[in-house]
Amino acid sequence: MSLTIPYDPSLVLGNIVTQAKLDNLIAMSAVQASVDAAEDKLNSYISLKRSVDMTIQELMDMDIDPEDLIKESIDIGAQIKDAAVEFAKIKLSAEKQKQPLKAKIQSISQNVESPIDYNKSKIISIPLSSDSLQMNCQYFSVDENAEDSNSHVSSIASFVGDSVDVLGDRASASAKASAQSQVSSQQSRHSIAGTLVISITCTHKQAALFAPFIIDVDKAIRSWNKLFPDSMIKTNSVSSMLQIQAESNTKAEESLTLLSGATYGSCFIGMVHVLNVTDSKSSEAMYSIAESLKGSFEVGGWFADETGSFGVDSSFSNDAKNLLSAQNISTHCTLTSLGSIPSIKSNQVKMAVKSFSDIDPGKTMEKLAALQNSTASAGDSIANSAQAAKAGQQSNMMAGQQIKSVLSGLSDIDDGSNKIVDVNSLMTAMEDYTEKCLAGNIGIPINFYTKEITKSELAQMWLAKYYPNKYNQAGSGDDSTPNNGNNSQEANP
Repeated sequence: MSLTIPYDPSLVLGNIVTQAKLDNLIAMSAVQASVDAAEDKLNSYISLKRSVDMTIQELMDMDIDPEDLIKESIDIGAQIKDAAVEFAKIKLSAEKQKQPLKAKIQSISQNVESPIDYNKSKIISIPLSSDSLQMNCQYFSVDENAEDSNSHVSSIASFVGDSVDVLGDRASASAKASAQSQVSSQQSRHSIAGTLVISITCTHKQAALFAPFIIDVDKAIRSWNKLFPDSMIKTNSVSSMLQIQAESNTKAEESLTLLSGATYGSCFIGMVHVLNVTDSKSSEAMYSIAESLKGSFEVGGWFADETGSFGVDSSFSNDAKNLLSAQNISTHCTLTSLGSIPSIKSNQVKMAVKSFSDIDPGKTMEKLAALQNSTASAGDSIANSAQAAKAGQQSNMMAGQQIKSVLSGLSDIDDGSNKIVDVNSLMTAMEDYTEKCLAGNIGIPINFYTKEITKSELAQMWLAKYYPNKYNQAGSGDDSTPNNGNNSQEANP
């Protein structure tokens, strides 16, 4: 990821600045220049490697031997490795060098009032620079899904069958099949990992300049006296002003530095990593139901037989089902945008767990039902056959209801949703940033136009203001002409 553009919030257009602040930004820019050069070298090698590989594929499609080109591609690959290592080392070293320089930049600062007459000055926008964009984007996504199903029914089916054998073989077989349909264990794991890294650096053609650049001489002298208490300008003596004016163009002469214009750039650097892991385990246990079946059939067998309530009702099924599931969602997002504030939108992620819809024991039940029908005795009396048919029908209906109950319990569970910043959020922010870049009027200053006002020039402007006829000289400190007694002077940036 590229380094951000060096920026000091105290460097405001029109303000008085110190050379130390400008030197600090220049030093940060010099450190970053080596990183940018190393990154450009790495990216150019990567682009060359992909271009050569595509050419090799085209030659192979045309039945042309690309042996020599393949060797060159291998050599480029080795250079990419060396360039990547070099880039990592230079970037790490640059970060260490920039830390003490960043420590000198204060987010909140106090400055002397600017001597500019803002009521008469005007900021204009002129296309002095140029538009440019440098973008580096990397995206990585993994989607994994694992499912398994285990059925452990034999022991429970045998226990249930033995418990209800007093009702006959057919009822025992039906109960055994019902128990088998209820005993099931499923496990599902779904993992989604996505990482997006975007780095964009832009320069903008529109430059901002003060034109006209009007200085209020009284404000300028107050600012001077505040910054240079050992070299104050005394306005109560004309002779003192004339003496200061006479010291023009000397080596020891000090000056105020004003920001009269700037060209602008911007950057957008973001990274988001989202990991979504869903783990679901479903188990329907019928051990306790098997025990309750025995008591129910022994006490109320006749009533169950006459009313058709044979078997396990839905309450037993619901109590037996136990769905254990968990969902892990983690997201890490960093975004640095200088020169523009993009729109940040969150997205909703649903807390949902999905289990299996196909249960293997159902097939076993169908086989057992077919087996009991095929082995029914043909020598039974009409009454016994009718009773057996009634019991079999009840068992089949019970088994069908149980299967339906189990399947309905294995649906998606939605416990709610959470708002997170994910890959879509970063893409939305990038699109908004790009639109603002195209519209213009954004950016942070990357190149400054400065204007120096010396002590003698301030004396010259003061004399031109208060004594325009007696002490008028050709020109003034900011290359302006006398303005017939107005309280301000105009300077060209």
